[in-house]
Amino acid sequence: MIALVAGMVIGMNGEIPEGKSMRVVTARGLPIEVYLHRPKNYRKERIIVVLHGTLRNADEYRDDAVEMGDRFRALIVTPKFDTERFPQPKYQRGGIMKEDGTAAPKEEWTYALLPQILKEIRTAEGKPNMPYWIIGHSAGGQFAMRMAGFFDSGAKRVVAANPGTNLFPTRDQEFGYGFGTLPESLSNDAAIKRYLAQPLTLYLGSNDAGPDEYLDESPRGMAQGPGRFQRGTAAFDYAKDLAKRKGWKFGWRRVVAEGVGHDHLKMFNDPACEVALFGKAGTLD
Repeated sequence: MIALVAGMVIGMNGEIPEGKSMRVVTARGLPIEVYLHRPKNYRKERIIVVLHGTLRNADEYRDDAVEMGDRFRALIVTPKFDTERFPQPKYQRGGIMKEDGTAAPKEEWTYALLPQILKEIRTAEGKPNMPYWIIGHSAGGQFAMRMAGFFDSGAKRVVAANPGTNLFPTRDQEFGYGFGTLPESLSNDAAIKRYLAQPLTLYLGSNDAGPDEYLDESPRGMAQGPGRFQRGTAAFDYAKDLAKRKGWKFGWRRVVAEGVGHDHLKMFNDPACEVALFGKAGTLD
């Protein structure tokens, strides 16, 4: 069954309809709008979860991911984390810390909503074990990167595209920028070792190299670099060097979209996106 609301197809029950649609998924008792695109060539082989930026424009991100979904024969799943219920501490920083400075229970983290959303979508598709990849851009890239630091999403790979600030694997920077000020259980060597082993891609536009109205220009932000490209490169190099010195597994990769700035549509449609998600171009057929 489907319904039409203001020209939008809204899937109510059963499989996701072909093309663009939206359905409301209940996760942890919260109704979450999920914007979807099912390509004509979709074979129920993969899902790509797209995480929007600070404007919370999930519908626009879904629309701009259509070509990516068609190219990779993937169901596009774009949940909306609205500002009212998910302000910056609960979106970009995942709701790990409460307002009083104490750690929230893991089941209350915003990250914990994603597996619940994916469970309902995969169940609707009749493919409860369908693999999925996650790509977040800008604020969504911050969400994705910090999620890799603290939460097992179940994704095959997590792609942080042009995050404004990066989670460095160090306790020398306070939480948000590093692991400092967090409880010992979230910031000890075991936690950082786990983070470095995660299947995380830093996907950077080479021209996203300077300030704009949304870039964190605080002293802590600027200490990571003058632009997102420099910050992501510095975080990757720091992480790679740390893993090598410690003899720890390193699961990250850095992929560059040459000539691309802070533009999620161009990042999604760049040939480098396939490498960011799947590791090697031309492997889907």
